[in-house]
Amino acid sequence: MSTLEHQSRPGLDEAERARVAALLEHRLLDRPADPELDAVVRLATVVTGLPMATLNLIDSDRQCQLVTAGFTGADSARSDSMCAVHFVDGEPVHVEDAAADPRFAANPWVDGRLARVRSYASVPLVTPEGHALGTLCAFGESARRLGEVQLAGLRDLARVLVALLERHLEARRLELQALETEEQRALVDLLLAEAETRQEFTDAVLDTADVAVVACDPQGRLTLFNRAAREWHGAYPDGDAALADSPGRFDLYEADGTTPLSLERVPLRRALLEGEVLDAEIAIAVPGRPPILAVCSGRALVAADGRSLGAVVVMSDVTADRAQRAELVRSNADLEHFASIAGHDLAAPLSVVAGYLELLADDAGDQLDERARGWIATTRASVARMQGLISSLLAYARAGGAVVAHQRVDTRAVVELARADLATTIARGGAEVEAVDLPVVAGDPVLLRQLVQNLLANAVQHRTADRPCRVRVSAERTAAGWELAVADNGPGVPAGQRDAVFTMFTTAGASPGHRGHGIGLATCQRIVAHHGGRIWVDETPGGGATVRFTLPAG
Repeated sequence: MSTLEHQSRPGLDEAERARVAALLEHRLLDRPADPELDAVVRLATVVTGLPMATLNLIDSDRQCQLVTAGFTGADSARSDSMCAVHFVDGEPVHVEDAAADPRFAANPWVDGRLARVRSYASVPLVTPEGHALGTLCAFGESARRLGEVQLAGLRDLARVLVALLERHLEARRLELQALETEEQRALVDLLLAEAETRQEFTDAVLDTADVAVVACDPQGRLTLFNRAAREWHGAYPDGDAALADSPGRFDLYEADGTTPLSLERVPLRRALLEGEVLDAEIAIAVPGRPPILAVCSGRALVAADGRSLGAVVVMSDVTADRAQRAELVRSNADLEHFASIAGHDLAAPLSVVAGYLELLADDAGDQLDERARGWIATTRASVARMQGLISSLLAYARAGGAVVAHQRVDTRAVVELARADLATTIARGGAEVEAVDLPVVAGDPVLLRQLVQNLLANAVQHRTADRPCRVRVSAERTAAGWELAVADNGPGVPAGQRDAVFTMFTTAGASPGHRGHGIGLATCQRIVAHHGGRIWVDETPGGGATVRFTLPAG
């Protein structure tokens, strides 16, 4: 079921619609799970001592057991789920004997229809935005009460799962917004209560992560370097390694990569002495290796009785992100320079044309018939639209990656203007363009017109010779705004190529004489991204391609 179908289902309140939308955005349902998730679920059986554990994702209708340990998982109805009874509350649940608990006694997982669960512990997986995606659940068929240490361990594992899911989501967002990528962060909130007694568990979890994690004891002796940290530093701390030696011993520098990092600026030391450090940037410059730019966040570790356990810091590699930002700044500057020159060379002749048209209308208007005066008016309007387009493109180039200034835009009017601009192309292709129930959205009218014109031209050009070309523009309301669709009855796009068509210079087969340069859909993707939306290709029922994109409501 699509995101739109989930969100439009009757009987779902706004909070549930938002929760299901957040779950679907992760795109984890019905897909193989990452090995990292599998490792964490296996560790849940070790931490709790229960024979079975599962990572449950719960949508509006079902429970998907994405990863299991100790049994073979399967999807089941949400109404049959034990975790669905409580997970949206966001609070952990532990039951010594589910058969004796009125909330669960008649559940199929308890009464024998699906299983005979007795001991049961479940921790909701709640995103930073407050959406419960599902649960980390451990259970057994014998009645048993877990200790506080075991329940704390299960809660820690749930936090690790949320961090991994959030990292998966952030990586996906960065792929879709490569031109305007934001700083990539992976915050791993590791509560290491009784860290020394669970060191093996901690190492197993942290070695699966792609972020570097380092820790020290209360005296400043380095106690933990996970796999990523060892690879980045090219070293492993021995028994006498201390914070006082870390700047030189582990090649730590300021973010410029040349100024040695003073001891007072070492993020792990700051976390130990100050209690917390957030988003501190340093460079790791090991001789003979390319430097790594890292963003560091950490905190002091405190036991339940108030004793200091040391400190931990998580480091995220943002080297590629910073390089992309530098390249984006350079390319935007080049684009601004080019656009300014090109805009001047285009705008100046247009101003001359507009001036002569105005003189012609003023001096000879009375001598012309109605048809000639109509031609002059149409030409002047076209010149004005071109001047507006040039001005908007110059402003867009100067803005670079800035957010587009939104205003209310009637998309029906946008389609009509685009259809008028493409009148010759549409007539030549024998096409029929239909617009149905189009809304008012928030956006840049010039860019949205360019977007619609590109999509209409693409649909007409990619037509088949065995049937008349039909193009339909429609829209549906979503929780976040509007989803618009441009559907044609052409040859369509194979499923395996639907992502590639948005890549620059990628072309598909068009009608004879209409082969493009492979820039149109890439331009469309950039325009939609500037409006905070996404764009993708589906198959049109009965044959053809449907390009869908989302925009905020006006």
